[in-house]
Amino acid sequence: MRHRRKGRVLGRSPKHQRALLRSLATALFLTERDAEFDENAPKVKGRIITTISKAKEVRPLVEKCVTIARRSLAAQEAAAEHDSSAERGSEEWKTWRNSERWNAWNQAIAPVVAARRRCVQLLGDKQAVGILFDDIAPRFADRPGGYTRIVRLAKPRLGDAGVRAILEFVGVRDRVVQRSEKPSFDTPEESADSSEEVEEEVTAEAQVTAEAQVNDAAETESEKDAD
Repeated sequence: MRHRRKGRVLGRSPKHQRALLRSLATALFLTERDAEFDENAPKVKGRIITTISKAKEVRPLVEKCVTIARRSLAAQEAAAEHDSSAERGSEEWKTWRNSERWNAWNQAIAPVVAARRRCVQLLGDKQAVGILFDDIAPRFADRPGGYTRIVRLAKPRLGDAGVRAILEFVGVRDRVVQRSEKPSFDTPEESADSSEEVEEEVTAEAQVTAEAQVNDAAETESEKDAD
């Protein structure tokens, strides 16, 4: 029996499986880094391509890390009120370090430090954790979950024909569904102008018809007189 052993095995031992998921989550966070002068820069930021089974397994880990970082934003904003912008080691910084402001800052920043340590424990990469807390978490400050999406690819993987999928963050390449609106061919002003034009044309045609009838009647009378 598989008591408390949920999820896919992925053909690996438990340690290998955890290392694989940690590596995939770290790779997804590192795609958001500043790779302007990096030789191995990511092709698309916030996106990795893997098999659909691995994407479904790593997604809960990514969502959990983003939630931990997002919940620490309030404590980070509270600590910023007591922070000092002085350079570390300067006289101003030493004065701030020995003041009551530092004690208030230390108490306010404690949840953020605990959250960072927890994410380092889950991911095992300090650079990825820094990107998570500095760039990704503020982006989803007002979003209570659902930070990633999985898109299945039509072309399978070469070699074993594995089903591939895209795991990416939402909010960048979202599809906007636009409902079709009933076309309005004429505006009220144009419709009023067109109705007036139609009335004028009808009146003109009626006058022409009446004149033609009068002319025909006159010609008929003249022919009778001649006979």
